[in-house]
Amino acid sequence: MNQLNALKQVTTVVADTGNFQQLAQYRPQDATTNPSLILKAVQQPQYAPLLHEVVQRFADAPLDDLMDRLLVRFGCEILAVVPGRVSTEVDARLSFDTNATVTRAQRLIELYQGAGVPIDRVLIKIAATWEGIEAARLLEQQGIHTNLTLLFSKVQAIACAQAKVQLISPFVGRIYDWFKKQAGSQWDEAAMAGANDPGVRSVREIYHYYKHFGIATEVMGASFRNVGQIVALAGCDLLTIAPELLGQLEASTAPVRPALDAQAARQLDIAPVHYDEASFRFALNEDAMATEKLAEGIRAFAVDTRKLEDLLRQAGAGA
Repeated sequence: MNQLNALKQVTTVVADTGNFQQLAQYRPQDATTNPSLILKAVQQPQYAPLLHEVVQRFADAPLDDLMDRLLVRFGCEILAVVPGRVSTEVDARLSFDTNATVTRAQRLIELYQGAGVPIDRVLIKIAATWEGIEAARLLEQQGIHTNLTLLFSKVQAIACAQAKVQLISPFVGRIYDWFKKQAGSQWDEAAMAGANDPGVRSVREIYHYYKHFGIATEVMGASFRNVGQIVALAGCDLLTIAPELLGQLEASTAPVRPALDAQAARQLDIAPVHYDEASFRFALNEDAMATEKLAEGIRAFAVDTRKLEDLLRQAGAGA
């Protein structure tokens, strides 16, 4: 049995891509997207027509509406391939505005429902700022399920659990990147691989906390740099994996053993934590890695959102 099929026996495998034509061969349950992945996709010849189609059909629509329609168009194509859910991201520039995030999320759901997609097949991705988590709390109360992204710390994960969000996406690879950069020439790749990888350790700690306290929020490891990180989190609720790494898993027959165990987590000695806004902000500020990677991630998604907007403008001018 190859590693991909072995992983599927203990973890729900999710594809992290906007390239829906690649999805079928790996047969993931769900798929996740973000502005960077959609930007990458629409610049490929096979996907450029989708962008032009949206611009031509809704030529008089404001730019933010065109953007949402493009994201939903990709989401609908993905849902034609995967049996489960698609994650679609709210504009990262709204990451510090609870009300605007709620409004934009509601709009995305309206567009999906207008396309005949049931509400339970969509997760709205929101950055795990305090304002984003609060928006997710309000959306969950309305029956709109959320995926809290750009999550780098147990602090963020606990606040998400308090908000009763559907799912969180702790970022393994970006945590790894930060610690590797900080260590510089002192970094020992072999010693920090697998279970010792700082990104893997972070997700394991969050998983243990959630399972120990019976928290229903799903944990989906994300942002992987190598297969070793993925295998070290076998047993996690879900793992969202880029097509290149899905291909590597499919090509390997190395063993995959469950590394996370919900039942074992219940036996651990873990103290409960609760955050209000002030204590959340201070605890997150104390974590330099999480603070820096959250800010950096929001900036990067905002840059790619603007690039997508530029492509929509150019398509509109040429229509």
